Amino acid sequence: MFTLTEDERAINETARDFADEFLAPKAVEWDQNKHFPVDVLRKAAGLGMGGIYIGEDVGGSDLTRVDAVRIFEQLATGDPSIAAYISIHNMVTWMIDTYGNDEQRRQWVPGLCSMDQLGSYCLTEPGAGSDAAALTTKAVRDGDDYILNGVKQFISGAGVSEIYVVMARTGNAGPKGISAIVVPKDSAGLSFGANEKKMGWNAQPTRQVVFEDVRVPAANVLGNEGEGFRIAMNGLNGGRLNIAACSIGGAQSALDKAVSYLAERKAFGSRLLDAQALQFRLADMKTELEAARTLLWRAAEALQTGAEDKVELCAMAKRFGTDTGFDVANAALQLLGGYGYLAEYGVEKIVRDLRVHQILEGTNEIMRVVVARSIVGAA
Repeated sequence: MFTLTEDERAINETARDFADEFLAPKAVEWDQNKHFPVDVLRKAAGLGMGGIYIGEDVGGSDLTRVDAVRIFEQLATGDPSIAAYISIHNMVTWMIDTYGNDEQRRQWVPGLCSMDQLGSYCLTEPGAGSDAAALTTKAVRDGDDYILNGVKQFISGAGVSEIYVVMARTGNAGPKGISAIVVPKDSAGLSFGANEKKMGWNAQPTRQVVFEDVRVPAANVLGNEGEGFRIAMNGLNGGRLNIAACSIGGAQSALDKAVSYLAERKAFGSRLLDAQALQFRLADMKTELEAARTLLWRAAEALQTGAEDKVELCAMAKRFGTDTGFDVANAALQLLGGYGYLAEYGVEKIVRDLRVHQILEGTNEIMRVVVARSIVGAA
């Protein structure tokens, strides 16, 4: 797992070349203008990044979870915000590919893999974040249809995406009363809130998704009624790995920028890079990133093979990777001094983008709960 084959190196290089050519040069501009570069997303899909771990029979690349985290790390060196959206899109596509029947897979997955259609994941609500099983969006059966009412909050890609995988309550309170339903954008009664003003992730839209008597066919339910919470949680295992990879990639970019700055900047007659105190700080940053990367690859392998400890390993990798990524990026900003605070150097954007990674896909406090349960349950 730690020695890449020739094919694995080629995949890594392709993702890094794409990030260098299409993401990094525009990242600050997209952030400042709140521009969502759909054309660039489709270029990424042309390289197989719209369906990284999706079956080849519906247009996917059929790569492994370890391949995926390496790809997302490389993409995030160019722009963590765009890399993170591609992660979310892949999670949506995977849910339909994994839990959809053959008709559902062939209806939606090819367009998602090509990113001719973009996907959004609708779990969080204004009153249900970490306690996702308490969601209140309802889907009431009416003949051959369901009628949805409710509001989803903090939905990446909302308003632009064509496909929404929605977790809605079709039964009683609790996780077993939740179903996963595919809702197309053109469904009557579906609307969107204003694009949120955010600290970071400005290159992708974040809006409420509002359901007012939205009627969709019962055939749009993924799996069986009542399986939605399980589908959501299984999807989040992979999402947690990918977002940790985005944190590591963003932080690696910030570290590289810091090294370049220290090599060029002189103070008191010497390069800043020659100061041993700063060298030690860089050494710690590199070590912390490598530790996070190693844990991430270990967790990705566990998820790929279905290991018994995959859930807690994904939680560990997410918590450690996103905390480490933010800390390293923040330290890089400090090393640039006042220049780190300026938008043109790109480091302050990375810091802002990575901060939300400690919150989404399950807050890092919830990741600690997941890991603690695995410890207590085994005692």
